[in-house]
Amino acid sequence: MYLHLGNGISVPTDDIIGIFDLDNASSARSTRAFLRSAEEEGMIVDAGPDLPKSLVVCCPRGSWQRIYLSSLAPATLLGRLEALSFP
Repeated sequence: MYLHLGNGISVPTDDIIGIFDLDNASSARSTRAFLRSAEEEGMIVDAGPDLPKSLVVCCPRGSWQRIYLSSLAPATLLGRLEALSFP
């Protein structure tokens, strides 16, 4: 199954490692360093023109790790995941 992150971007649910609140996650120095490194390596995908609220870390099989910035709230994405898991 796929989770829609916004702006026409969907990711396979099996590839999702974690969904994080960007405001809370980016307050830690180690997270900021991780995001800076990921941006330098081209692993960040912006899933919309609006201000991002969520950070979705994915690791597709046989590929590089990807980090999606979504303008949808983490609670919204979690609700969508739960709806997929329990129809």
